[in-house]
Amino acid sequence: MKKLDLYIIKKYFATFFFTVCIITMIAVVIDFSEKVGKFIDSPVTTKEILFDYYLNFIPWINGLLWPLFAMIAVIFFTSRMAKQSEIIPMLSAGISYNRFLVPYIIASSIIAGLLWFGNNYLIPRTTKVKNEFENKYIKSSTKTMSSDIHCFINPNEKIYLRYFKKRDTSGQIFRIETFEENKLVSVVKAQRIKLKTPPNRWTLFAFQERKFDGMKDSILVEEGGKKDTTINLTADDFIKNTRIMENMTSSSLREYIKRENARGLDTASTHILELHRRNADPFTIIILTLIGVAIASRKTRGGIGLHLAIGIILGSAYVILSRFASTFVNNLSFSPIVGVWIPNIVFGIVALILIMRAQK
Repeated sequence: MKKLDLYIIKKYFATFFFTVCIITMIAVVIDFSEKVGKFIDSPVTTKEILFDYYLNFIPWINGLLWPLFAMIAVIFFTSRMAKQSEIIPMLSAGISYNRFLVPYIIASSIIAGLLWFGNNYLIPRTTKVKNEFENKYIKSSTKTMSSDIHCFINPNEKIYLRYFKKRDTSGQIFRIETFEENKLVSVVKAQRIKLKTPPNRWTLFAFQERKFDGMKDSILVEEGGKKDTTINLTADDFIKNTRIMENMTSSSLREYIKRENARGLDTASTHILELHRRNADPFTIIILTLIGVAIASRKTRGGIGLHLAIGIILGSAYVILSRFASTFVNNLSFSPIVGVWIPNIVFGIVALILIMRAQK
């Protein structure tokens, strides 16, 4: 590694972390101004606000914005280098443009590695504490499935519940179907179901049981009767945390996806999208770094201001494309892995074109 490489890498790290500090402070101030009223109205202490919320808010907001921070930092210090005529002597001395990019790739790869570790292991743990604070004092993120609930409680049993009441943990119009070798062997119906003993002891009211044996079937009916039974179902299964995937490390999220798929619940695409996003964002840092270098290494009259404007426009385009891709995944049954990587593929092509046309 040459002295020029170390010089550029030091500039990258110094400018990047300075940008992180400045924008993070701005984000904290904006967030505090929006939530200060709720902090005052809630029975929350200053210690909880600082250590339970904002100490964990900082990793969360940085996990979202590090790719844009990298692009802004690269444009800022590279544009200054171009303005001070530091880049032209390097190229005139025989250093190829591709060789000039090497320290940028090394520095951005280190930042990308930190983001990958944070996205998959660190940030979910801190986000869990932040979200628990928000659920308690600001706004709950739990949602109750209250009508037309279909799901598998194990590979051979499927339930249906028309209505569920969280207030008294009861439901109306319940049915459980049991299968063996992909054949229906029994159906238990009840007009009403109520949790008797947590976690999974239920009472069935006005129940009917029907068993199938080939072409034969038998029906057991007790009008007005009730039956206590154990079902692999808890009241918490009807209550979903809409931000639960943010609270899980990647290994836990993979297990959760398997469990949800096994139960036939239509939540997998959103969680798979989050899983792939955690791995795609680090590559975004490298791509946006290359775009930033290609834009800022050219000496122009507009200087830093023009370069930053172009960078902000391209960064905004990246965010918009990412949102469109996520919408396609959630609403149009688009492949999650394709939806996550489309912005990187498109902007990777943009980066190659800009590098090919950069001033050499």
